[in-house]
Amino acid sequence: MTPLRERMLHDMQIRNLADNTQKSHLLQVASFARHFHRSPDLLGPEVIRAWLVYLREERKLAPGSLCPAIGALRFRYRVTLKRPWSDEDFPLPKKPVRPPLILSLGEITTFFASIASLKQRTILMNAYAAGLRVSEAVHLKVTDIDSQRMVIPCEPGEES
Repeated sequence: MTPLRERMLHDMQIRNLADNTQKSHLLQVASFARHFHRSPDLLGPEVIRAWLVYLREERKLAPGSLCPAIGALRFRYRVTLKRPWSDEDFPLPKKPVRPPLILSLGEITTFFASIASLKQRTILMNAYAAGLRVSEAVHLKVTDIDSQRMVIPCEPGEES
C-alpha cells in the first residue's frame, strides 16, 4: 500500500466513514490513477474533468453512478491532499427527473384481478385508493375507517 493510499485510508477511518464507503473511495481513486498511469497527487482539475467526461461518454455511466467517483476524488484532493479546490472542480451531475408511472384503468384492473387472496386484494385496493404509504397501510385498523361515509380520516380517530 502506498503512503498516500494509507493516509487516505486513515483520513477516512478518523472520520468514521463506513467500511463500504472506504472501499468504494479507494477503488474509485485507484481506477482514476490507473487510467492516467500516474499518482493522483500529480493530477489536477483538468485531468479530473477529462476523467468525468470519460466515465460519462465512454463508459456510459449514469449520473447516479458518477457520484461515488466524484465523492472519492473530492475526499482525496480536499481532505487527504488538502487542496483548496471548489465544487466547480468536482461538478455533480444533475439527476434526471422522471415523471411518476401512472397505470391505466385496465392495468390496475389486471393487477388487482391477479391477486388470489381476497384479504390481500382488499388491503392493496384500500391502500391504492387512499394513497397510503406501506407503513400507513400496515397500521390501518378497521376502526380507522368511517364506514358510514366510506372514508379514512387523515389521522386515526380524527374527523376529516
